[in-house]
Amino acid sequence: MRPKSPTLTANELEMMKIVWQHDAAVTVRDVYEALRARRTIAYTTVMTSMKTLEQKGYLKATQHDRAYLYQPAKPRQQVIKAMVREFVDRVFNGSAQPLVT
Repeated sequence: MRPKSPTLTANELEMMKIVWQHDAAVTVRDVYEALRARRTIAYTTVMTSMKTLEQKGYLKATQHDRAYLYQPAKPRQQVIKAMVREFVDRVFNGSAQPLVT
């Protein structure tokens, strides 16, 4: 198995956007219901992805009764800035000039 990338996949970013939209902590069920309104997805897929996001350091989990409550470990702007920087580094060898042009 290859190591997990520290950057967000498209699906992980979609889940993080849902988490950032909520003022309070969310459950896997909250994220699952929001995603299910848009497309078909399995509950276990959401649960696994949120555990991966926690391992990558994007989410913090606390147990409340039998459920885990998740909240962002990093602010939205910090994550977006890092994603843009990683893109510029990977595609344009660290120079944003070709991107601006």
